[in-house]
Amino acid sequence: MQKTYSTVVEGMTCGNCAITISKLLEKKGATNISANAASGEVSFSVPEEADVEKVYDSIDGLGYKVIRGEEDTANHAGHDHDHSARYLLISALLTVPLLAHMFTDWHVLHLPWVQFAFATPVYIMGVMVFGKSAVRSLQNRVPNMDVLIMLGATAAYIYSLIGLLFYREQAMDYLFFETAASIITLVMLGNWIEHKTVTSTTVAINELVKLQPQTARIVMKDSVGKETVMTVESKYVRAGDIVLVNNGDSVPVDGEIIFGEAQLDEHMITGESMPVRKETGDAVVGGTLVVDGNVRIKATTVGNASVLSGIIKMVREAQGTKPQLQKLADKISAIFVPTVLAIAVLTLLGNYFFVHLSFAESMMRSIAVMVISCPCAMGLATPAAVAVGLGRAARNGILIKGGDTLERLKTIKQIVFDKTGTLTTGKLQIESLVIEDKNMQEDQLRSLITSIEAHSSHPIARSITAQWKSNHPVIFRETKEVKGKGIEAIDEAGIQWQLGSGKWLHENVPAEQGYDVYLYKNGVYTAALKISDAIREDAKDTVAKLKQMGYKTILLSGDSEEKCRYVAESLGIQEVFAGYSPEQKNKKLDELMREAPTAMVGDGINDAPALAKATVGISLSESTQIAIQSANIILSGNKLSVLPKAIRLGIYTDQTIKQNLFWAFIYNIIAIPVAAIGLLRPTYGAGIMALSDVVLILNSLLLGVRKLDK
Repeated sequence: MQKTYSTVVEGMTCGNCAITISKLLEKKGATNISANAASGEVSFSVPEEADVEKVYDSIDGLGYKVIRGEEDTANHAGHDHDHSARYLLISALLTVPLLAHMFTDWHVLHLPWVQFAFATPVYIMGVMVFGKSAVRSLQNRVPNMDVLIMLGATAAYIYSLIGLLFYREQAMDYLFFETAASIITLVMLGNWIEHKTVTSTTVAINELVKLQPQTARIVMKDSVGKETVMTVESKYVRAGDIVLVNNGDSVPVDGEIIFGEAQLDEHMITGESMPVRKETGDAVVGGTLVVDGNVRIKATTVGNASVLSGIIKMVREAQGTKPQLQKLADKISAIFVPTVLAIAVLTLLGNYFFVHLSFAESMMRSIAVMVISCPCAMGLATPAAVAVGLGRAARNGILIKGGDTLERLKTIKQIVFDKTGTLTTGKLQIESLVIEDKNMQEDQLRSLITSIEAHSSHPIARSITAQWKSNHPVIFRETKEVKGKGIEAIDEAGIQWQLGSGKWLHENVPAEQGYDVYLYKNGVYTAALKISDAIREDAKDTVAKLKQMGYKTILLSGDSEEKCRYVAESLGIQEVFAGYSPEQKNKKLDELMREAPTAMVGDGINDAPALAKATVGISLSESTQIAIQSANIILSGNKLSVLPKAIRLGIYTDQTIKQNLFWAFIYNIIAIPVAAIGLLRPTYGAGIMALSDVVLILNSLLLGVRKLDK
C-alpha cells in the first residue's frame, strides 16, 4: 500500500529546484511526485512501511529544508529570496565595471588587481548561492544546472587567479575575471526573474480565497424561539447552521435554501451568463452573488469540503503537476559536466606524460579547456531568444509569464475556448423580438416593455432598459413584481400586462418556445424576447485564422447546450461540450490533453483550474483576477484577435532557440579540442566566445522583426 505525504520545502524557489527535488524523490522510489516551486509544496507517495523521515533528510541533504510539524511556513521562501535579491544587486554593481573595461581605455579598469577586487566578492556570492546546491547535487548523483554554473565560473576565476599570481608579465592574456562575474550575475538575474514569475501564480490562489466572504450572519434561536442574528467570521460557520443572505450579498457557504427565493449570479462558478433563480430546497454555492432577493441557507458543506475550496485545490494540483520544460542545458548537464571534466583531465595527463610539457603548462591547457567550454553561450541561447520574444509579445499586446510558455506554444495542436466572457462579451443584449399581436407596432411595443421593466431591478430588466430607450413611456395605474417570475402591470386604460419568464406565462403554449421573456396582454400571448450574451466582434475571424493554421477548435462551457451550440455554429467551432462544472471541465481537459497538447482560453473563476492545468493557459485582460493569475498568457486590450500572433511568436521563438543552441554547441565542439592541443590561446578563445555570444544576440534580435500576420 502507498501512502501520500505533503510538506513544504524551504529554499525551493525556482523550477530548477523543483526538478532537482523530483529527481531525488524518483531515486528514492517515490511515485506521484509533485514539486510546486510557486508554493514550495512537495507531495509524493511511498510504501506505508517506508521511513518518510529519511526521505525528508535526503531533501535536506540537497541544501533545502523540509518544514516539519508545526513549524511556521508562512514565509518559508521569503528570507532566501531576500538574500538572493541582495546578492544580485551587489553582483550587478561589481560586474558592470568589469564588463566596462572591454569598451573603455580607462587605465584603472585594466589593472589586474582592480579586476580581482571586483570579481572576488561576486565569485564568493556565487559560491554561497550556487555552490552548496552544486556540491550536494553531485553527492546525491543528481547533477543540476548549478554544477554547470559553478564549473564555468570557477574555471574562469581560477584561470585568472593563476595568471595574476604566476604570469604577471603576461597577466592580461590570462584574465577572465569578467567572465566569472558575468556568468554568476546573469544566472542570478535569470533566477530572480523566474522567482518573480513563479510566485505570481500563488496570487491566483489568494484571489480565490478572497472570494469567500469573510463574515456570515447566523440566525440563532433561544429556548423560547426568539431569533437573533449574529455576525461571525465565515470560518466559524458549521454544517447545520442557518445563514441569512440578503440582496447584494455573497453566499458565505455551500448550502440549501430553507426559506425565500432569489436570483443568483453563478457565472464565476458555472459559466452561466444569465442569473439563476433559486428557491426553497435548491442548493447554492459559496462565493456566488445574490443579485435580487433574500434567503436563509442551511450550511451543508463548509471548510475544505466546499466547492470553492475544491477549485483552490485543483488550481494547486495543476500548478504543481504541470510538467516543467527544462532548458536544454539542464537536460544535458548530467552528460556535459563529466564530459568536460574528463576532457580537462585527459588534456592535463596527455600534455604532461605524452607531449612532455611542464606540469604548469599542462595544467594551464587543462584549465583553458574549461574556460573555453564555459557554458556562457549555452546559457545565453535560451534567455536571449526568450527576452526578445517576450518584448515582441508585449508590443503586440501579449503578456507572457516566463520563457517556457513561448516554448510550449509551438507544441499546441488544439485550442479550447470558454464561452461567457471569452468568445462572448459577458454582457446581456436583446437578440431578437417576435411580435404575435399584429396590431402593435415595434416602437409601441418597445416603449411598453421598457416602461414595465423600469419597475424591476432584475439584471435582464436592466439590460433591456439600457438598450431600449423609451421616448414615450407608458403610465401604469398599478405595478406588482412577482418574485422569480416577472411583473404585472395595469395601464390607464385598465389593460393588464404580464412580462416575465416562459415558465410562468408560456410553459403550456407550443408557439415560440425557447425565448427568455414573454409579454401577455389580458392573458393573451403578445410578444417574446430572446436575450443573449453578445459574441465578440473579433471572435469569428480569430477562430477562422486558427483553423487555417491547422488547429482544432473546441468550446467547453458551463452554459446551456442551446446557447453553446448557437455560439459554436456562429463561429465555426468544430466541437462542443456544454453544461460542464469546474471539476468536469478539469477532467475533460485531462482527456483532451491526453489526445494532444492543448491550449485553454478562459476568463472566469470556473476556468482557473483548467487554465492552470492546460499546456498553455490563455486569458483576456478584463477577465477575473483568478483567471489572469492562473493563465500563462494574458491578451491585453481584451482582444482575442492577437491569439494567432501569440502562437506564431511561440513557434518562431522555439526556432530561434534551436538556432542559438546550434551555434553554442558548434563553438564548444570546435573550441575544446583546439584548446586541448594548445593551438588556441585563451585570449583568442575569449574573443571567439564573445563572438559566439554576438552571433546569438544578433540571431535573437531577428526574432523582433519577423512577420506575425499572414
